[in-house]
Amino acid sequence: MECFLCCDLISIKRVKQQGRHGGLVASTDTSQQVQMPVWQGVQGEPIDSWDRLQRPANLKRISGSDNGWNGSVPAAERRSAGGMSGAALGIEIVVVFFLALFLLHRYGDFRKQQRMVLFGTLLAWYLCFLIVFILPLDVSTTIYKQCRIDHESHASAATAGPLPSNHTSANASVTPTTSSVLKPCYKPWSYIPDGIMPVFWRVVYWTSQCLTWLLLPFMQSYARSGGFSITGKIKTALIENAIYYGTYLLIFGSLLIYVAVHPQWHLSWYELQTIGITAANTWGLFLLVLLLGYGLVEIPRSYWDASRHGHMLVKTYFKASKLMTEKADAEENLEDVMEEVRKVSESIKYNHPLRKYIDTILRKCPVDYQEKMGRNMDDYEDFDDKQNSYPSEKSLVKLHKQVIYAVQRHNRTRVQWQILLQQAIHLEDVAKNETSTTHQFVHSFPSSEPAGWFSRYVYTPTVEWFWECLLKCWFSRLLSVVLTLFSVAVVWSECTFFSTRPVLSLFAVFIQLAERDYNYLYIEVACFVTIFFLCTCVYSTVFRIRVFNYYYLASHHQTDAYSLQFSGMLFCRLTPPLCLNFLGLIHMDSAISHQQKEQTAYTSIMGSMRVLSFIANGFYIYYPMLIVILCIATYFSLGTRCLNLLGFQQFVGDSEMTSDLIDEGKELIRREKRKRQRTEDGENRRRWKERYGNQRDEHTARNRTSHELKETSYSDTVTASRRPRSERDCVELLQDAEPLDFNADTLTDAPLEAEAGRPAGGRYLSMSSSRSRIFDDV
Repeated sequence: MECFLCCDLISIKRVKQQGRHGGLVASTDTSQQVQMPVWQGVQGEPIDSWDRLQRPANLKRISGSDNGWNGSVPAAERRSAGGMSGAALGIEIVVVFFLALFLLHRYGDFRKQQRMVLFGTLLAWYLCFLIVFILPLDVSTTIYKQCRIDHESHASAATAGPLPSNHTSANASVTPTTSSVLKPCYKPWSYIPDGIMPVFWRVVYWTSQCLTWLLLPFMQSYARSGGFSITGKIKTALIENAIYYGTYLLIFGSLLIYVAVHPQWHLSWYELQTIGITAANTWGLFLLVLLLGYGLVEIPRSYWDASRHGHMLVKTYFKASKLMTEKADAEENLEDVMEEVRKVSESIKYNHPLRKYIDTILRKCPVDYQEKMGRNMDDYEDFDDKQNSYPSEKSLVKLHKQVIYAVQRHNRTRVQWQILLQQAIHLEDVAKNETSTTHQFVHSFPSSEPAGWFSRYVYTPTVEWFWECLLKCWFSRLLSVVLTLFSVAVVWSECTFFSTRPVLSLFAVFIQLAERDYNYLYIEVACFVTIFFLCTCVYSTVFRIRVFNYYYLASHHQTDAYSLQFSGMLFCRLTPPLCLNFLGLIHMDSAISHQQKEQTAYTSIMGSMRVLSFIANGFYIYYPMLIVILCIATYFSLGTRCLNLLGFQQFVGDSEMTSDLIDEGKELIRREKRKRQRTEDGENRRRWKERYGNQRDEHTARNRTSHELKETSYSDTVTASRRPRSERDCVELLQDAEPLDFNADTLTDAPLEAEAGRPAGGRYLSMSSSRSRIFDDV
């Protein structure tokens, strides 16, 4: 402590000496942006940190360094620290890219889907993941900068005298100190040098906004368009996206008119940029609160329900019944569309000008339908021979769009049915194995793929039984309790984050406690976990609600291109306002908390919300309180019960319709299991034939050869018996030959020869062995 006081006195002395030499004057280099908000003019008076938006960028700071506490650091050391910090950012950028690539490979199909679809989805996912992973680093760097500002303010106060009565320290509400000595600032391991993050956030944000509002919706509509030319597809895509563009332009135009009419403001490029960002964030926050109110309750409840295997199995039967109805409708719709395609294909022959459009439509049809239409088609007839009514190009465009929609719907229901069927079979296996005394988990349909080393040595059938039948339910309950506490903390913080004195937001309290000890690792982990939980609640809601069942995310390369594009568009549209709302929860957004603190680089890119005060002071603060009402409605399933009363079948335990659908789903699962069992039996027989077929064929060939030899021997016997009847009768009378036994292994030419060469265990029925030797001369 004495050493720290000595260093402090030395620093104060140096500052006084500089002040006597004329202070610090304006810098001639106007290209460098000043970062520290504590400044001193020529006359020696301090400048408030909140006024740095209005100050010119040609002033020099009076003290402070990259280490930030009353001292200087050599330039080589600063360059080394900056290089290490930049390396941490670069490593995280590379890791996030491979994470996005791995997830896209898991859900998409690199072989079948178009390259532009995969590239657009990969870019959208990558940018959103960057925001989630890099924002905690920005928070820790901002806290370090705030510590440096506090030390510089402390040094300025010691130099220039006491502060005015109406001036408070930058973080007085955060870390009030009882002594005049501040703790030293420790640089975080992930510190990012000045000037990097603003450029990084600007590139990430505007690229993601261009993707979500312009490129991805256009690509989605372009892919689903029924046009046969590029111009036609573009025209259709623009018409379909007029709703999205119109909504965005309406919000932007309303805010623009509001700012233009206001007499105190003059529109500039910065203000126009802020209005555009505010419009996008307003739209995102409006949808964000609605989805978050459902996900904060449904996510913990889903894990609690997962611990009840019986409840999950019954609910799966209910879903199977509803999905089978939709699957049957999709198959029927596909058959109707294919029948219409067949008629058009038969009417338009090979040399018709519209035949190329028919070929394009046929390529979009399933393979089995293409083969049927190919067999029934007669290309030798000329289209001018018969006076038929041919469809127009406009009707073919409409038919092409119907084919794309029908095939997509059929594939979606087929994939969802396979996923649901696998889930039902697994739950039934768990229910059967719970009463097993061998503690070995037995699958009804074992996987055809060979078991890997993990299944052979780690996740053995015994370990699987203990996990599925005993430990998994308790783990799900524990996770549900933790997520419930997390949800309560989010709801409380959303309703109280605008209160800074006292601090009521729980996340702000936790971050500020860690800020006192400069525990940057805890700050970054807490920020990442919170953002990840909010993203999970929001994004999973879209794929859980029945209305949005048109899109889905299925692993094992089963997600279609339209769902991939929709997910990328949704992530880019909701992630920026979600992260901005999180910064408000931890009091790092000064436009909402109204604290004179150092802002994050992410918040500075969003612009000052003071341009639109009614949004910053009204909508952003009070609209998130609606989340309380939404959570209560979700907890009591009010929306589900209302839909059930309106005729939309929902899973309600005390409903008769629900019981009927559960029974129907159970029968459907049983039927599918029998079908799969027959398929596997046939596959096993085929494998058995492939494995043992050669041996059986060789054995059959040997038996056939032996049978041919027997037939040849028998024919020789018959030929020998065609001797003169008198001679044969004489032999029979003299030898008293007995009838043949056709069970014998071999047949001889005459009974006498057989009798002579017969072994002791011969198969003839003669009782005497000496009769054949009495008349050997005959």
